[in-house]
Amino acid sequence: MNIWNRTSRGHRSCPTCYGPSASRRGFLAGVGALGLASAIPAAAVYGQTRPALIDTHLHFYPPEYQKLWLGYEDARKQPHFPGQVAWTREKLVEDMDRNGIRTGILSIASTPGVWFDLAPAEAGRLARACNEYAAEMMRDHPGRFGLFATLSMLDIDATLKEIEYAFDTLKADGIGLQSSYGNKWLGNVAYKPVLEELNRRKAVVYVHPLVASCCSALSVGTFPAVIEVPHDTTRTVTSLLLNGSFARYRDIKWLFSHAGGTIPMMAGRIDSFYGARPDLKQFAPEGIEGELRRLHYDTANATFAPSMAALLKLVPPSQITYGTDYPYFGLGQFEQLQKLGLSTGDLDAIGHKNATRLVPRLQA
Repeated sequence: MNIWNRTSRGHRSCPTCYGPSASRRGFLAGVGALGLASAIPAAAVYGQTRPALIDTHLHFYPPEYQKLWLGYEDARKQPHFPGQVAWTREKLVEDMDRNGIRTGILSIASTPGVWFDLAPAEAGRLARACNEYAAEMMRDHPGRFGLFATLSMLDIDATLKEIEYAFDTLKADGIGLQSSYGNKWLGNVAYKPVLEELNRRKAVVYVHPLVASCCSALSVGTFPAVIEVPHDTTRTVTSLLLNGSFARYRDIKWLFSHAGGTIPMMAGRIDSFYGARPDLKQFAPEGIEGELRRLHYDTANATFAPSMAALLKLVPPSQITYGTDYPYFGLGQFEQLQKLGLSTGDLDAIGHKNATRLVPRLQA
């Protein structure tokens, strides 16, 4: 997520995007955060004078978390991403107002989550501190923020307690998970108790990708986040599909970042390998495509016309929410969706109605 190093060819590489010791974005993210944030005024969204949009992919930085992250990068000689360093609650609200964002649902950024090479108990404490900070933002700015509470996932018993605290005390709107933790994706049996509890609560579960610890060397010369972030979403979706988690935990409302990574392009290939299996109904009651159509996907860094075309061939507009990935990309991405020829009804659904269906509390 940071400033970039020059390569021998004059391009810039992202020193913070490599593996579990990486932060996040590279050059394009910096351009997005610095250049797209001007965006369109609130009055231009749907022609209304009040902010109308709900952003389901909005990152935040409590002071303790920010300090740990910057120290984490310093220890690895990784320059810092200016949008993150400049982040404040006040600036966030100002940017939301300028870009027609009525409400943003807060979540912690991805790599390395709340781990920072911390012991499980300390990572759990940091998760609690981050969730309480977000709850404070919700209290200080009524109606402007929601929360997908973060979990450490290192100690399952402690994680279950944090779920209870997040929902029952902080009134979180859902839970934010990473696509993988170490070399475990969300379909791993280790996370069964967590998914059982989230299913019992009929929770919204938002999943954000990262560069998995296995795979930072697979970037063929590009920033690891460019290829590996979308593929890690695909890995975790596939793990949840094939181990039957989507079938078992029917009451979880899943929301995956970045248009589901490469799932719209991979769905047919997954179906060609698994769609005719005799035990299909056990792990995919509605078939491979049907299970993928039940999921929700956000638009963050996916408003490129071919990307949206692929997603809209897989799922109806009712399964898509507006997301930006701020501050790595700007808040003005809805303008790109308006150029795709979608109907006003579909734009309304993506812009705010689908989010309020997932989180009824956010209805205006």
